[in-house]
Amino acid sequence: MTIYFVDGQFTDKDGVRISIDDRGYYFGDGVYEVVKVYNGELFTAQEHMARLLESASKVKMAVPYTEQQLIGIAEELMKKNDIDTGHVYMQVTRGASARVHHFPDMNVPPVVTGYAIVNPRPVLNLQEGVAAKTVEDIRWLRCDIKSLNLLGNVMAKQEAHEAGCVEAIFVRDGIVMEGSSSNMFGILNGIVYTHPATNLILNGITRQVVLEICAELDIPVLEKEFTLEELYMMDEFIMTSTTAEVTPVITIDNKKIGSGVPGPITKKLQEAFAKKLPLTVTGK
Repeated sequence: MTIYFVDGQFTDKDGVRISIDDRGYYFGDGVYEVVKVYNGELFTAQEHMARLLESASKVKMAVPYTEQQLIGIAEELMKKNDIDTGHVYMQVTRGASARVHHFPDMNVPPVVTGYAIVNPRPVLNLQEGVAAKTVEDIRWLRCDIKSLNLLGNVMAKQEAHEAGCVEAIFVRDGIVMEGSSSNMFGILNGIVYTHPATNLILNGITRQVVLEICAELDIPVLEKEFTLEELYMMDEFIMTSTTAEVTPVITIDNKKIGSGVPGPITKKLQEAFAKKLPLTVTGK
């Protein structure tokens, strides 16, 4: 039985009540985070909850909990649902009020919800790599906010899915941005390239961990724009996210990337990332 968190209470599914007037339902007026669980421990929870509060601040939304309180809720959801390997989802909407586009009165409380589910590591994808497809980036200009407005991402993911691919890669005006639910890194001549953390991409938590690893391993990084044509010339390519970890991308648009298998730098990054995880046996 799954236990949920809804407005200060932990409850089973029968106890979940969300108003049809919730602005998350009407407008996607909310923000969210996903925190990975390994071996019964939250990974980078502080960074995720700090970003949740940052996203809320950017859309002028109050959150009735501190960073540490949010972490506490996530930990309780993990424990109550007996999650060993999985993730915790946390969401905040601007609350329930009559459907008008402007913000409701300040006395309308935000709605905080969450749940935790089993979600194993994508071991096969990590070992063998995946296929991706490029799509036109039709999203808004504030992709740095982890908001519920994900229709552009959903449409891109579906296009990739229909093409037999795991991920869609957004391209805006010829520039490679990020994935529909991940960040993207190209590797050429031993240098790691990734789009800078501007308003046009989400500064992923796993992205930040990978950049830290590159610094630790003395792998040079250039946070700069690169084109679709340059993408096809990369020796290696990876996508990163909370659930994808450091996944090799071996074909893009049916074109082989490098030798078409996970490359040496990718493997170094994967090994270093796995060492940071609270695993019983590293890499398992």
